[in-house]
Amino acid sequence: MANTNKHFLEFDVKTSIPASKVKLMNDKREKARAKIKNWFAENHPDYPISFWIQGSHKNSLNIRTKDDDCDQDDGIYVDRDPDDSVVGTTLQEWILEAIKDITSEDAEHKDRCVRNYYKPYNMGSYHIDYPSYYKTEEMDHPMLTVKDDDLEESDPKEFTDWLGEQTDDKGQLRRLIRYMKAWCDHLEGDMLNGLTLTVLACNNYVVQDGRDDKALYYTLLAIYRGLDNKWECIMPATPGDDLLERYDSTFQSNFMNALTNLLNDAEKALDEESKHEATKLWKKHMGKRYPLEPKPVSVGSRAGLGSLVGNNKPYFDGTRRLS
Repeated sequence: MANTNKHFLEFDVKTSIPASKVKLMNDKREKARAKIKNWFAENHPDYPISFWIQGSHKNSLNIRTKDDDCDQDDGIYVDRDPDDSVVGTTLQEWILEAIKDITSEDAEHKDRCVRNYYKPYNMGSYHIDYPSYYKTEEMDHPMLTVKDDDLEESDPKEFTDWLGEQTDDKGQLRRLIRYMKAWCDHLEGDMLNGLTLTVLACNNYVVQDGRDDKALYYTLLAIYRGLDNKWECIMPATPGDDLLERYDSTFQSNFMNALTNLLNDAEKALDEESKHEATKLWKKHMGKRYPLEPKPVSVGSRAGLGSLVGNNKPYFDGTRRLS
């Protein structure tokens, strides 16, 4: 039975964003924050703003994608009653104006955030998303701005608190989430987003001390059984919506087929005696950064022995036997 735990731990390191890139992103984020604050102070001083990092970066779930892209989510909170404020689309347009010219790339006005792109450098590109909210002390939850639509109740802080309550003393759960995100990133086509994968993993986590490979298999198996019974994933924080509701039957079928393929190969990998063969099976689904165990060298022949010790050794010249 091949134990590939160390290969998954190495994979986790390889899919982690390098510290130098994290520092660069943090520095750029702080510079952008200063510019946005100054813009609002000069143009709309009656709209006091504050920032709060959220999402994968906040929760230590960010990964390097296969294209070396990554992101941060920097929530902008406006301390005003939304009933006495501009509509959400206008607030988003102000933020778009505030970040204009921060980079040479054009920012994008998306439905639930404003996105600022940073050009690729030696460790890949990245972007920063700016979701914006109205939130006063009297309000139970923030109200998220949505382009050309009504505000929506949404509470990223509540979700972060929920995630922090999940049992994960040794970090295995968060590693599993990162493995699952890497798997989805490796696949072609549309897949589940990181938030949905996170909730599914937390709700179905099967602890396997010292064996991330087994924990991933049993957690994914529990996810499959749950979704096969009912295609549903309820957000454990405000607004408490079904995160799978927007996906149609074609997506559902494609995802479940991909999950089935992964589970079948994962089961084979766990039953394999050869670590080389086991890691080949995992690598097919995890992508280029998953490490492959070297193929064992046969020493049952002179050719095998030569490849093992090297032809430059004085005691083996490829023509005479060892004495």
